[in-house]
Amino acid sequence: MTTMKNLITRYTIMIAGFVTLLSCNDDFLERQPLDEVGADSYFTKPLDLEIYMNQYYNASFFPKYPNHGGDYNSDNMVASVPDIRLQGTRTVTTTGTIGFGNVRSLNYFLTEYKKLEGKHNFDTYKQYVGEAYFFKALTYFSFLKTYGDIPWVDVVYGTTSPELYSSRTARNIVADRILGCLDTAVMYLSADKTNGYSRVNKWMALLVQSRVALYEGSWQKYHNGTPFGVQNANPNKYFEIAVKAAGDLMNSGLYSTYNTGKPTTDYYDLFTKRDYTGNPEVLFWRRYDNDLSRGDADFTNDRNFRMAQPTGRSMAKETVDQYLCTDGRPITGNSLFGGYTTISQEFENRDPRLRQTIATPDQVWKIAANGTSQNWSVVYNTLNSKADLESPSGYVIQKGYDPHVIYHVQQYEETPSILFRYAEVLLNYIEAKAELGSATQADIDKTIKPLRDRAGMPNLLVGSIPNDPKWDFPTLSPLLNEIRRERRIELVGEGFRWDDIARWAAADELIVGKRPKGFLASQIATNPFSVDQNGFLDPYQKAVPTGYGFKLGRDYLTSIPESEIVLNDKLTQNPGW
Repeated sequence: MTTMKNLITRYTIMIAGFVTLLSCNDDFLERQPLDEVGADSYFTKPLDLEIYMNQYYNASFFPKYPNHGGDYNSDNMVASVPDIRLQGTRTVTTTGTIGFGNVRSLNYFLTEYKKLEGKHNFDTYKQYVGEAYFFKALTYFSFLKTYGDIPWVDVVYGTTSPELYSSRTARNIVADRILGCLDTAVMYLSADKTNGYSRVNKWMALLVQSRVALYEGSWQKYHNGTPFGVQNANPNKYFEIAVKAAGDLMNSGLYSTYNTGKPTTDYYDLFTKRDYTGNPEVLFWRRYDNDLSRGDADFTNDRNFRMAQPTGRSMAKETVDQYLCTDGRPITGNSLFGGYTTISQEFENRDPRLRQTIATPDQVWKIAANGTSQNWSVVYNTLNSKADLESPSGYVIQKGYDPHVIYHVQQYEETPSILFRYAEVLLNYIEAKAELGSATQADIDKTIKPLRDRAGMPNLLVGSIPNDPKWDFPTLSPLLNEIRRERRIELVGEGFRWDDIARWAAADELIVGKRPKGFLASQIATNPFSVDQNGFLDPYQKAVPTGYGFKLGRDYLTSIPESEIVLNDKLTQNPGW
C-alpha cells in the first residue's frame, strides 16, 4: 500500500516530469492539444500511471478541512455577511471559464493507458484506471451541480476538435454517464478497506454513486415542471441506483458507525481524532504530516487555530430549533424544552448532538500543555466585542474543534479531516427508500437507529412519528420530514446543506423572504447586530430587510461565463440569466 510519504514524493516527481504535459487548471477552450505530447515516453509501466493519478489527490477534490462552505450558503449557518446567491444579487459571469482542465487530462489518461495492454497484466494497474473514472465522475458531478447540463467530452481534443464546440449534453445523460464512470470505478478499484488516506477504493466509489444518484433523483422529482426540469424525468431510476449503491456498501460489513457507548461525547470525539486508521465510520480522510508536507499550500492545515474563536462564523437559530428533545419529540409544545432565556437552558433535555456541535459556556474551550483548562464562558462573556469574537447568531460552532492548545498552530497543525464517512451512506439509503415509498421499520433500524443510538436518542418509529407543527415541508410525509431532519442534524457543518436545498428545490420553503436569526440578545453584553421584535439576534436585518431575494427561476444554477458562449455559440445560457 502506498504511504502518504510515497504519495507526496511521487507527486513531486510527477510535477517535474509532466510540467509540459499537464495543465490542470486549463479552461475548456484552451487549445494546447495533449495528444501531441509523445505519450509513449510517459506511460510505459504501471508506476507511470500511479504517478500520473497522484495529482488528483489534492484540495480541488478533497478539501483541506471542513470549512462549512456548503452550509454558509444555506439556512444552516450565519456568516458576517449574507451569501450573494441567497440574496439573489449575483450577475452573469462575463469572463472566466467552466474549467475542463481535469476532464482533458483524465481523458488523456484514459486514452493513453491502453498502451500498456499486452505488455503488463491489467491487474497491476487497474486501480489507477478505476481512479481515473472516479475522478472524472467527481469532476462532472461538480459541473452538474453548478451548471446543469454541460457538454460531455470523452476524447482527447486538439485545436480543431469538434468537441470543443459541442452543444450541451442533456442533464439526464450527463448523470447517467457519471454513474457509468462510477460503475467502472467500482469494478477496477481495490475492494480492500485500505488505510483510508492514501488511495480511493471501491467502497468510496459506491458512496459517491449513492450521493450522485440521490441528488439526480431528487432534482428530477422536485424540479419537475420548473425551468430546471428534465424532459422525460425518471427520478425513481436514480433512487433505485442510490439504494443499490448504498446497500452494497452497507452489506460489505466493512464499515459501521463509531460508537463507544458514550452518547454525550462520541459524536464530538469522532471529528477530533488524531488518526482515523481503522476507524469503523471513516472511509476516507486527509492526513497531515509536517515532516512530509510543511510549506505545501495544498496540505497546510490550521483548523483548530481558526475555530478557537468564532471570527464571524455561527449556527442559525433555525438549525438549532431542529434538534429534538430527549424524548424524540420536537421542541414545539414540549414540556422538556427549557426555553430560550440562556443557551444552557435552551440546550437542556435536547439531542446530545446539539451540545457536541455548538459550544456552551460551561464546556472546555482550551486545554493548556500543563493540563489546565478554560471554558467557553471566556468567549461568551466577550462575544461580539471584536472581530475574532464575532458570532452573528450567538451560537458558536465547536464540531471538529480540539481544545488542546498544542494543536492550535497556524498552518502547521496536523489534525486530520474526514472526507467520506459511513453516516452519509446510511442517510442516502433511507432517503432514497423513502422517496420510493418502500422504507420500512427494518430500514429505519439499520440506518437512522445507529445514528440515534450513538447520541442516546430514541429510535424513529414509522408508525408513530410525533407531529411537528413547524415541519419545514408540511406537504411531504412525516417520514420524509424526519429523514430530512436527521440528515440536517447529523451532517451539519460538513458542506451538504446547499446541495440538499438545491436538489429538493426547497429555496421557496427555506430561503426566499427569510433571514436567519440567533439566540436572545440579552445573553451577551456587547451586541453590534440588530435584534428582532422578540429579542432574538437578527444580524441581516439591515442587509436584507425583506429577507433573501433568491430568484427561484435562476439561482439554483450558476451562469455560463459569457466568454465561453462567445467562443462556442452552441452553448446556451442557463435559465433566468
